[in-house]
Amino acid sequence: MRKFKLQVQTTIDGFMAGPNGEMDWMTFAWSDDLSAHVGALTDPVDTIVLGRKLAEGFIPHWAAQPEHETQESIDFMNKTPRVVISRTLTESPWDNAVVATDAAATIRDLKAREGGDIIAYGGSELVSGLIADGLFDELNLFVNPTAIGAGLPVFAATGTNQPYTLESATRFGCGVVGLRYVPVAS
Repeated sequence: MRKFKLQVQTTIDGFMAGPNGEMDWMTFAWSDDLSAHVGALTDPVDTIVLGRKLAEGFIPHWAAQPEHETQESIDFMNKTPRVVISRTLTESPWDNAVVATDAAATIRDLKAREGGDIIAYGGSELVSGLIADGLFDELNLFVNPTAIGAGLPVFAATGTNQPYTLESATRFGCGVVGLRYVPVAS
């Protein structure tokens, strides 16, 4: 079965964005070791899952082929099929993206299909709901060396105690720490 992975940037106090979606706290000058780690994480991925709010900025950002990104990253983000979870869109306004309304059912269906891994990047509401539903096979949290005090949390709606096992912790040259967790089997 395919793995469903979360890859998310967080603050040390557990936020994936500021109160209004701000992401200016992120460490943008990634070190080569972090870039290589993320490359290995995404190599087996053939589907990207995004919430609508994130997709509205994410997809156009990558379509514009930003100068500060590698061509390999640009190609991955633009050529990998994307599923946008939305309660308001009925069809995708973007190339290489489909819209789905039921996050949990969509993820279960994707996981049951043949193929490579699936990765979710956010946003906060989508991610916390998928965590609450116990759908992730691994959480890859990239903790940036800053605290913002308030914002959009990664773990807003878990609702229950959800134990995880730390599989790895890596400090990267740029100061970001990568934490890889897997759910404890019940």
